[in-house]
Amino acid sequence: MKQSFPILIFLLLAHTSSNAGTLMNGAWFPSGCGEKPEPPIIDSTSTDNFNRSVDAINEWQDRALEYNSCLIKEANADSALITKTANDVQSKFQKEIDRVVTEADKVRVDLDNK
Repeated sequence: MKQSFPILIFLLLAHTSSNAGTLMNGAWFPSGCGEKPEPPIIDSTSTDNFNRSVDAINEWQDRALEYNSCLIKEANADSALITKTANDVQSKFQKEIDRVVTEADKVRVDLDNK
């Protein structure tokens, strides 16, 4: 078990780093969504400049929605993979516990019958 756990962690990190988000300094970031769009500055110096600002806001909203959808998709993928990996490790651990208990019980019975 001690040997397989680091391998599982490595596989988990290798898989998530190539397909979904990454952890950095205690924060999670999507890795395939590009840069988070920065909101535009509203220019109130004239009607024309304001209208251009509104166009920029509309473009920003489209990019922001796309980024947000990508972020959610990656977060869900990471969450599902982490849950699956943890469940798989727990299941293997429980099987090892069951095997050891069964083996110990068998040895106990054999020794009691001697």
